[in-house]
Amino acid sequence: MSRTPQRIGLFGGAFDPPHDAHVALARAAIDELQLDRLHIAPTGDAWHKTRPLSPGVHRLAMCRLAFADVPKVLVDDRELLRDGPTYTIDTLTELRAEYPGAGLFLQIGADQAAAFHTWRRAADILQIATLSIAVRADLAGAEATFDLKNPLPGLRPDAGRVRVLSLPAMPHSATDVRRRVAAGQPIGHLVPAPVAGYIADHHLYQANQAPT
Repeated sequence: MSRTPQRIGLFGGAFDPPHDAHVALARAAIDELQLDRLHIAPTGDAWHKTRPLSPGVHRLAMCRLAFADVPKVLVDDRELLRDGPTYTIDTLTELRAEYPGAGLFLQIGADQAAAFHTWRRAADILQIATLSIAVRADLAGAEATFDLKNPLPGLRPDAGRVRVLSLPAMPHSATDVRRRVAAGQPIGHLVPAPVAGYIADHHLYQANQAPT
């Protein structure tokens, strides 16, 4: 009897820091896409980021804490170990070789979908993986401008396989977490408790202090 091909997901990002909405998205992706495994991949040298990221060792450790209780998650450090700029197409190509015959799913947010056509080899990504776009139903999010008929502006609507993952309103962002820490405000309602503890223990995101 032949085995059903695996369904493997990739959820990349800065995770600087990972917050509760990241965890909720991971759980929803695993459930709705029926994933056998979801790789959480903190980015290494992020070519598209205009600000310096916290050292990879901290972001990796925080991801391991944030997603520790999510079944089927594997926190993947390959992009942090890769020399030079980090590109999603490279990670997907590696996963395709590691899971022959598996269906690959790339998880991104609606804001990332708007800029997806600028990604390195975007068309090739759509040939390798099904794109799962998470749309959060909050007023500060991108849902108001998200077009279901054309979810990937800049690319043909039929350029590849696309799924839309709807999430409840969650006013969370890594930018807000960093801002609140710098201002001495609580973040326990925005990040998992172990992540909040790690940020405090390692003095991350404090005003006028570079991350260590």
